[in-house]
Amino acid sequence: MDNTGYSYGKSLLHIDNVSLNYDGRPILREVTAEVCDIVVPGKIQGQVVGILGPSGCGKTTLFRIIAGLLKPTNGRVSVNGFDRPVTAGEVGVVAQSYPLFEHRTVMGNLMLGARRKETNEGSARDRVMALLKEFELDDKYNLYPAQLSGGQRQRCAIIQQILSSDHFLLMDEPFSGLDWLMLEKTCELITKVSDMDDLNTIIVVTHDIVAACSVADHLWLMGREFGPDGTPIPGSRIVKQYNLIDLDLCWNPNLAGTPAFNNFVHQIKEEFRRL
Repeated sequence: MDNTGYSYGKSLLHIDNVSLNYDGRPILREVTAEVCDIVVPGKIQGQVVGILGPSGCGKTTLFRIIAGLLKPTNGRVSVNGFDRPVTAGEVGVVAQSYPLFEHRTVMGNLMLGARRKETNEGSARDRVMALLKEFELDDKYNLYPAQLSGGQRQRCAIIQQILSSDHFLLMDEPFSGLDWLMLEKTCELITKVSDMDDLNTIIVVTHDIVAACSVADHLWLMGREFGPDGTPIPGSRIVKQYNLIDLDLCWNPNLAGTPAFNNFVHQIKEEFRRL
């Protein structure tokens, strides 16, 4: 695909000077970033942002603030251009364990999400069945979570959040513990969800550099900055942002493993070592 024909539309998510202190100690320091609608003529194109960084750099803390689950000490996160902080439930959250109610069937779990948007029972059920078919789970609607594979649970958890949130999906370590085949399928799934609607925005928080580079159009690298004397400045922030569209490193399923891709992954790994 020619990556030169895109433009940015309206702001979808804005992280404005977010800081968080805990017991007087800075955890996050003046984090600022923005996700805008990516417009590609003649194509439905969602957004996928990968948040990368070493362990302990504040990725999970930022995850919780974006989700509206944690209030920052200063600054705010807003979505859809609203002039107010994000609230819990506006951003769909897919946790690493793919939590589902074990005593409810797949249909029962998903109807809980569908009823948040659809007051008509029949319409809600039709919406659930349409998504189950889209994600090749329409024959599993009457099963319980314990009867599903890990990949099927992941898809159910994603559908649940699509049903209940407005275009936003925040995923916590979706690649952790996966074999190469399942990892590849998860990357394909993320791309599929993002491209279901122009406004769909997926934020993937991960330490898996290769997977993040495989699926994202933008990367945010989190870590500490250092003063002139080499002393770390307290509090993590987004130290670098990468536009993979302009680097011609996205929207190509055959990109992984190419010299350009491998060189970029190596560059990110070197950045990790300096953080």
